[in-house]
Amino acid sequence: MVFEGSAVALITPFYKNGQVNYYTLKELIEFQIANNTKAIVILGTTGEASTITFEEREKIIKFSASIINKRVPLVIGTGSNDTKRAIFLTKQAEKLGADAALVVTPFYNKCNQEGLFIHYKRVAASVKIPIILYNVPSRTGVNILPETVLKLSKIKNITGIKEASGNFCQISKLIKILPKNFAVYSGDDSLNLPIYALGGKGTISVTANCYPEKVSLLYYYASINDYGNARLIGDFLFKINEALFYDVNPICVKHYLSLMSFNVGAPRLPLSQANDSIKKKLLEVFKFYEN
Repeated sequence: MVFEGSAVALITPFYKNGQVNYYTLKELIEFQIANNTKAIVILGTTGEASTITFEEREKIIKFSASIINKRVPLVIGTGSNDTKRAIFLTKQAEKLGADAALVVTPFYNKCNQEGLFIHYKRVAASVKIPIILYNVPSRTGVNILPETVLKLSKIKNITGIKEASGNFCQISKLIKILPKNFAVYSGDDSLNLPIYALGGKGTISVTANCYPEKVSLLYYYASINDYGNARLIGDFLFKINEALFYDVNPICVKHYLSLMSFNVGAPRLPLSQANDSIKKKLLEVFKFYEN
């Protein structure tokens, strides 16, 4: 298991000119580590990996690895709809200091379950670091079924899955049929607590960008079966979990972080900035939490 508890799906900060803002990236990493985040995931969906160049990827990974300096695991998003490219990105991440890779299901191609199995088997065989599967059908158009995950769990360095299907029956079945040492992580902050109650081992969280200590506490209380306090934390996080998805991720989380005085910039096109209506609603949520 790569980690247990709360990992952050970290945003990638940009300057106004669109260049990566490494000063703020360091700030964000230190903010996460200081607030008990158990792993840092970069270059995933929330990190806008699809608009990051090869040259930027290498620099971002090297920089993040040097700042984290093994204090917590560094997980790199290395998924692609091209198996050869996914292998290249995963080998690159391993070489540059990643502790694990988060590999999203291939998008657009709409491969079948056999294709998914072969894809992941070949990516895993190309490296020694652990692989975390990533299932997010709303983004990719492909759903990896529990039976396929079970087959993949027999591969030594495939050690977990980030489940963001929103299908609670599927997630429940996964946790039931998978080996106990295979980690099922929540990929949807609104489902963190019920997934923990079923036996999930943590979350890869968007909300943790803003309130990492609270997201970490939610798992802690659930892990010791203190569901009274866990529900209190869940109630506290309810508004922000909802607010960060008023629009396509990471539009809202980047604006919210700017309200917290982090210079994160706007998303890269084709994602736009939050519109005035959403900015107004996010400001109301921010005032609720910060006053």
